Amino acid sequence: MNNLRTYFATLFILMALTLSSCELVGDILEVGVWMGIIIVVLIVLVIAWIFRKLRG
Repeated sequence: MNNLRTYFATLFILMALTLSSCELVGDILEVGVWMGIIIVVLIVLVIAWIFRKLRG
């Protein structure tokens, strides 16, 4: 978990130094949208898997 936090902190600092503020905010929001979509899809898949297990 600590390595992941270090990776994201390094990535954030690198983005902050190389991109303009508008690009940085846009990229952060775009990543957030994609992470949200991925999480929703995973939750739907887990729920479908649970229903399949319950029905046999």
